[in-house]
Amino acid sequence: MTRPRAEFALPEARATRRAFDRAAKTFKAASVVHDETRDRLLERLDFVRLEPTAILDLGCAAGDAARGLKLRYPAARVLTIDTSLKMLKSARNLVPAGDALSFLAADAERLPVMNGAIDLVFANMLLPWARPQQIFAEAARVLGEGGLLLFATLGPDTLQQLRRAWAAVDDGVHVHAFFDMHDLGDLAVASGLAEPVLDVDRIELTYRDVNSMVQDLRSCGAINVAAGRRPTLTGRKRWAGFEQAVLSGCSEGRFPVTIELILGQAWGTGRARGGRIGASGEVAVSASDLGIIRRPRR
Repeated sequence: MTRPRAEFALPEARATRRAFDRAAKTFKAASVVHDETRDRLLERLDFVRLEPTAILDLGCAAGDAARGLKLRYPAARVLTIDTSLKMLKSARNLVPAGDALSFLAADAERLPVMNGAIDLVFANMLLPWARPQQIFAEAARVLGEGGLLLFATLGPDTLQQLRRAWAAVDDGVHVHAFFDMHDLGDLAVASGLAEPVLDVDRIELTYRDVNSMVQDLRSCGAINVAAGRRPTLTGRKRWAGFEQAVLSGCSEGRFPVTIELILGQAWGTGRARGGRIGASGEVAVSASDLGIIRRPRR
């Protein structure tokens, strides 16, 4: 069989936005992995000397990261950015009255923020749904000298059981491509960030049946939105073959699903300070003007 090109396994932006729009109401109840990595990233701030006045939370989820950052740094202005309007609205509705948080619909790969204006960029589980080199480049651009990027993403061993099961059925793209830790470190440096430090861990989720696993993935927006995915529905025969492959060899009626976690940090150099976003139609906005939700560019 001819394997699909690697770039076909990267997520497609519009499909990703639609997936998280659909998951806005169910995300918080199913976000076990997202919650775990968020808490680990917030704990890392105990070990860095940082007093940020401007913070970017890229990928709002249920707004828990933004609230955690504001609690830790009450004097800082926290801006949460997401491409999904429904996720933004859901997160905003969960914010307690009086919390000084701002929400903005925008593309994390083309941030409407001035160069060198940010002290801390927090990107929990954004990279699996974007192009890491673009996220790193934007972080390097908006961070001032000594500013910090904290991120969590998924490694290539994530969902390995599902990859193997689908490979036994067809040669289509059913699971996204996830970048290796070493490749991410190289991309961070190439993008203008300094001193990247990355760690890897694994957790294992177990399920009794395939349907409950699929429901969990859908509930948190983790569906197949790879650019090279099959455009037609999965037929009964192929789905039955996938289920059989997943369940083969499982013990005590349960099967495992591996999640490889990569947590990292890198520092801004401030070398891009002084400019604005150069692409046509993009503008730099001041933090004081970010109280409204704006529709992302299609």
